[in-house]
Amino acid sequence: MTRNLSCFKAYDVRGKYPTELNEKIAYRIGRAYAEFVNPKVVVVGRDIRLTSELLSQALIEGLIDCGVEVLDIGLCGSEQVYFAAFYKQLDGGIMVTASHNPVDYNGFKFVRESSQPISSDTGLLEIKKRAELNKFDPISIRGSVRSLDLSVQYISHLLGYLQPSKSLKSLKIVTNAGNGVAGHVIDLLEKHLPFEFIKIWHEPDGNFPNGVPNPHNHTGSESTSNAILSNNADLGIAWDGDFDRCCFFDHTGSYIDSYYIIGLLSSHLLKQHPGEKIVYEPRLTWNTIDQTNKGGGTAVLCKTGHTFIKEKMRKINAIYGGEISAHHFFRSFGYCDSGMIPWLIICKMMIDQNKTLIQLVENQMTAFPSSGEISLSADHAVSIMLQVKQHYQGKKHKLDETEGISLEFEDWRFNLRTSQTETFLRLNVETRKNQTLLLQKTNEVVKLVKSLQ
Repeated sequence: MTRNLSCFKAYDVRGKYPTELNEKIAYRIGRAYAEFVNPKVVVVGRDIRLTSELLSQALIEGLIDCGVEVLDIGLCGSEQVYFAAFYKQLDGGIMVTASHNPVDYNGFKFVRESSQPISSDTGLLEIKKRAELNKFDPISIRGSVRSLDLSVQYISHLLGYLQPSKSLKSLKIVTNAGNGVAGHVIDLLEKHLPFEFIKIWHEPDGNFPNGVPNPHNHTGSESTSNAILSNNADLGIAWDGDFDRCCFFDHTGSYIDSYYIIGLLSSHLLKQHPGEKIVYEPRLTWNTIDQTNKGGGTAVLCKTGHTFIKEKMRKINAIYGGEISAHHFFRSFGYCDSGMIPWLIICKMMIDQNKTLIQLVENQMTAFPSSGEISLSADHAVSIMLQVKQHYQGKKHKLDETEGISLEFEDWRFNLRTSQTETFLRLNVETRKNQTLLLQKTNEVVKLVKSLQ
């Protein structure tokens, strides 16, 4: 009998344990992945969640029963699976993680050869179909599993982003791993850097005693800010559970929106590699386009989602891509997202230019003030979006529907889209050098959405 597996999303697997995702389903997903990709060697890693080891073991059994050789890198971040896949030129990789989802969730992220992503556009629906059907080829020759440690090679790769540079001077940095798996990498990097690290919520703990690791939530932000102020630190960095997202705080403890980090990284990379392409997504756009144009590059639009960004970057050979959710993608990192590379580059920029983080981004923030992402509860999200679009019909604007709806007027724009995982609408608003207009238009759209509930 087939069973609808609701844990399959647009670009990964994520569901509540054990009702939506459990060991039996993990085994079936392992077999379905192997039959679809037909790999010889696959790397598997896992985060610190209490169910990750069990799900990893079941997944590996499914892969082995299809004759796959599994390289188990154990506890790690998603980017370490990506790194292993492209560095070792493997046939695929799977990360067991639910990132920043609630504690009773877990999931999988998939790549194929050379860390190419698998999304709903490129095979995830086929894997879902096979896992739901649960009819696999008879087991003939079983594969095997062995441990793999690429820590030395991975750390060496990360340190390369600090070169070439003037001699590094000491920075005092607050790091908040959120009891996820970022702490171990910080410990390894620390041995090679002159930085002083103030580590909070550093030890991996699947119980998440300080809350699920989401660097955007209030508790995590407040703790990072307080640690910066009490230690007179130069900046702070916070990660989610599998550290593929990193968020920044300046020396005053203020959160720096990832939108401006994207502009900063785009500008930096285009100075080193003029004329390259930068991939951006529809939620907030004007600043990224402006920074890319100033750097002599080409800005290319892509729908939101880490797999879609990676696919677009590969297709056009872009040097960098950014999502305002704090995902940053680098061609030099197999076109994959990394939560470690961005802060290393930004530390290099602070040192080389002798500037604080806020000094690096303040011109961008003034030129293109933004609302930040606002979540609005919506049981009928698609219908509400259609009504919002109709509300603005007849007014001079440009419409783009790459992701939800983006309406662009002369001096302000907004994007409204449905959440991939929750019954929410996500709203982002930006203006040109007009904070008053930003507040006015943000309130206008929020009020409109609420009136349509």
